[in-house]
Amino acid sequence: MTGYTGHKDQFVRDHLPPRELWPEMVFSLPELLYPPKLNCAAELLDRTAASSPDEVCLITPTAKLTYRQLQRMANQFANVLVHDLGLLPGNRVLLRGPNHPVLVAAWFAVLKAGGVVVTTNPLLRAKELSEIIQKANITHALCDGRFSDELEKARSSSPSLKFVVYWGGDLEALAASKPEEFSPVETASDDPALIAFTSGTTGKPKGCVHFHRDVLAICDTFAKHILRPRRQDVFMGSPHIGFTYGLGGLVLFPMRVGAKTVLLERATPEILVEAIQEFRPTILFSSPTAYLAMSAMLAEGRVADLTSLRRCVSAGEALTATVRKKWLDATGIVLIDGIGSTEMLHIFISHTEEEVKPGAIGKPVPGYVATVLDEEGRPAPKGEVGRLAVKGPTGCRYLDDNQRQREYVQNGWNITGDAVLVDEDGYFVYQARFDDLIVSAGYNISPIEVEEALLAHPAVAECGVVGAPDPDRGQIVKAFVVLRPGYSPSAELVSELQNFVKGVIAPYKYPRAIEFCEHLPKTPTGKLQRSALRQWRGAPERGES
Repeated sequence: MTGYTGHKDQFVRDHLPPRELWPEMVFSLPELLYPPKLNCAAELLDRTAASSPDEVCLITPTAKLTYRQLQRMANQFANVLVHDLGLLPGNRVLLRGPNHPVLVAAWFAVLKAGGVVVTTNPLLRAKELSEIIQKANITHALCDGRFSDELEKARSSSPSLKFVVYWGGDLEALAASKPEEFSPVETASDDPALIAFTSGTTGKPKGCVHFHRDVLAICDTFAKHILRPRRQDVFMGSPHIGFTYGLGGLVLFPMRVGAKTVLLERATPEILVEAIQEFRPTILFSSPTAYLAMSAMLAEGRVADLTSLRRCVSAGEALTATVRKKWLDATGIVLIDGIGSTEMLHIFISHTEEEVKPGAIGKPVPGYVATVLDEEGRPAPKGEVGRLAVKGPTGCRYLDDNQRQREYVQNGWNITGDAVLVDEDGYFVYQARFDDLIVSAGYNISPIEVEEALLAHPAVAECGVVGAPDPDRGQIVKAFVVLRPGYSPSAELVSELQNFVKGVIAPYKYPRAIEFCEHLPKTPTGKLQRSALRQWRGAPERGES
């Protein structure tokens, strides 16, 4: 880290892992050589507000904000934080609310004031909020008044949280009398800008610290070289801004080029397709599950026109060749696949539409390098499944968690926990999370591959595959299947699905147990929760052994 810091409160810097536990940082592109002093909020918001103040920035179903209007709101909020709430540069500020212009303005306000922003999903409960507040020693919170209950419950066990202000009333009232100008704090490029929380296998939150330069780095790698947005683009998507996938796709990437974003407080597939037809976005960020559901709507004639879209990004879970083909057939658009992590901030392996290879994620995004390591930490041969390892301009720095830091960063590499292989053309092919790989009778089986085979059957709407304990094989492949309308669960259908899979992939990979269900457990971002599937206790329809 540089010697200079704009932070008076050194809590986050003091609780970073020792420098020897950091990953090796790679700055191989000239655009990644940022100046020592940098405030990413000034770069993203103030620069465009100065050059194109009247350009529309944010759109909602009821309002439009220009870049200058958003800047004024952020400036007034920053003045509230500093002058009414005593924010010191380096203090942590929790944000809570749905995707909304006020949330975006608050995000920029915290960074302009030199704070460290901690954006949370509004679905989090008091216990989860308390753990985050305590872990990050959060001092301030700005929250949508409609989501106050759980935050108020969390305050009783959060002594560090001194100031809480709600928008939809109090925040706007305080801001109304504040100046519309605010000079951003002169932070260092390696001053902490945000802490993104993710849960590990224990369920305890892990705080991933990212710097001001990191925020710009993902704009100048994945967005610049893969997404290639233009100023006239209109962005839309389903992920919440509290997730780094949503932060990049709905705030950082469009604002880096002066484009527009449509913000939806709820974004189910049904809501998304209606909003696409109404607001005519050109770039969409969502999940494979959502693209599959929207493809079905198009195939059934329930959607009239999605022709405004020119680029669609899929991440958050594995994109199968089946989902990719269904979206292509329905829209004519090649999905841009990507794998990223909260620890790395955003996507680090992907492809352009011209470089797509069905069944593969892609290659390292310009600015990143990646490899596959075997159990001994050596590069694995092509075609052999191993651990995905990545280096780039962003990397893992856990807040006050050296044990997990040692697990995630090994010999300078970020070890993401993903099982992958590299094919003969140098493309990375996703297999599963390492914890999700199924080992049955000595065979390593990718649940993604089995899911893709099942999805090709006309009866299957959705499915999830996990390993189930078995005394003879160690594990067997078990599939949870949601059927399409017109199909009913039966022993005959179980056998039909099993035989179908045997005809698509190697027979030893077929699901020896199938359970029909009405829905699959998913995260708030729409990702399949395999851990929850493994805990389900149903009455599986067993096939041949």
